[in-house]
Amino acid sequence: MTSRLTPYLLIAPLLAFIAVFTYIPILTSANLSFREWDFLTDAKPWVGTENYRLVLSSSEFWNSVKVTAIFALISVPLRLVLAIAIASYLVREALPQRLLRGALFLPSVTSTVAIAVVFSWLFATDYGVINAALAWFGLPKVYWLQDPQLALWVIILVNTWKQLGYDIVIYIAGLQAISPDLYDAADVDGGKRFHVFRRVTVPLVMPTTYFLLVISVIEAFQVFTVVDVMTRGGPAGATDMVVNLLYRIGFTLFDIGQGSAIAVLLFILLIALAVFKARVLGRKVHYEA
Repeated sequence: MTSRLTPYLLIAPLLAFIAVFTYIPILTSANLSFREWDFLTDAKPWVGTENYRLVLSSSEFWNSVKVTAIFALISVPLRLVLAIAIASYLVREALPQRLLRGALFLPSVTSTVAIAVVFSWLFATDYGVINAALAWFGLPKVYWLQDPQLALWVIILVNTWKQLGYDIVIYIAGLQAISPDLYDAADVDGGKRFHVFRRVTVPLVMPTTYFLLVISVIEAFQVFTVVDVMTRGGPAGATDMVVNLLYRIGFTLFDIGQGSAIAVLLFILLIALAVFKARVLGRKVHYEA
């Protein structure tokens, strides 16, 4: 009996931690999504699906969904393409490649707030380094963070720069797992570098690509800090992500019911996306792996 209980006792602290800080908050948020609460009173009257009706009829919510979807559709493929291309070069064990790996991975472990503040200075209209460089070449200044057509692209750039190093490291691990014999065989057959990359490398790192795709989409739909520091969702809602809207409604307007409803809808959306990717890519990935 003791030997059977030992594994469960060993993981009990971790399970308790996950339950307290993950599952209980999820259930609490789901409960609050059916109630009205403003943080200031103890009363939490039951309002049923009213919060969901208000959220789903809000133009702000659908704008945030659209902006977040555009952000994910652009940033995720961009990150994965750049990551596998760079990782293919950095997979070698030479000293320059090792140093470059560390340099590229550094932003991933750097404070997001610090990164967002630095890029806010770089892209500032009047005193930013980028506009100063444009002025040096005789070009007019650009309203990077005030132009609705440009602000989202700046956010995509900053988020890609921060997250790219992590994707590269994961891809390097996947590339190192590929047997060198396959590349030797491709060389013997006279395969060109691009064709070897497309026919050998890309299919064999599909499990890694699938993993990165799942976590990258989840991360893209949960982007908050970069937007909150650099644009606060502006200009004119051009960078207003779902999580920023959730924070503004829940913790600025103190409407916890609607904020919780948005959180539940976001959770359902991410689950649906995960299931869709598993159905579409899952079998193919495991077959090719």
